[in-house]
Amino acid sequence: MTGGHLRIVVCGAGPATDVAQLVTAAQERSWTTAVTATPSALDFIEPEALETLTGHPVRSTYRSSPSTGRCLPATDALIIAPATYNSINKAALGLADNYALTSVAELIGRRVPTVIVPFVNAALAARAPFRHAVASLRDEGVRVLLGAEDQWEPHPPGSGNERQRAFPWLVAFTTAVRLAAESRSAAASQPRS
Repeated sequence: MTGGHLRIVVCGAGPATDVAQLVTAAQERSWTTAVTATPSALDFIEPEALETLTGHPVRSTYRSSPSTGRCLPATDALIIAPATYNSINKAALGLADNYALTSVAELIGRRVPTVIVPFVNAALAARAPFRHAVASLRDEGVRVLLGAEDQWEPHPPGSGNERQRAFPWLVAFTTAVRLAAESRSAAASQPRS
């Protein structure tokens, strides 16, 4: 599938500094992009550079001014990356305590094809709440790239800086494109009333 609109929700973890790689990969396939940041992610990204690259403001609050309305195209796919332990648990529970997680909750509820790429260490990933959150999100149809089959495993505690360079931005994008194409195909085959 070529073309579409990709919403990227970036969380506060090391790979967030490289989110422009995802934006560029999408643009090379004729996708438009917009970045939404959790409050913690703002410490990792350069909003002005991303705004220049995407042509859209980086959103982290509900509204920057009363005159700012919804100006983004309809979302064809959502990627949440890097997704932190905290954000994954909140998303699974439907907690919407900031703009980014409210957007995530709504887009998952709308059945927008969604890919989550966790960036967590093995100690956090071993916790029951995290395992339950991943299972719950998968039950809702969210594609969580995690495990041997995805070739993306939690890293040992204290090794996040080394693991950051291998973050699977391109795998996340190609997975989102495939899911969006499948969703469009399924919608096209539905009888119209």
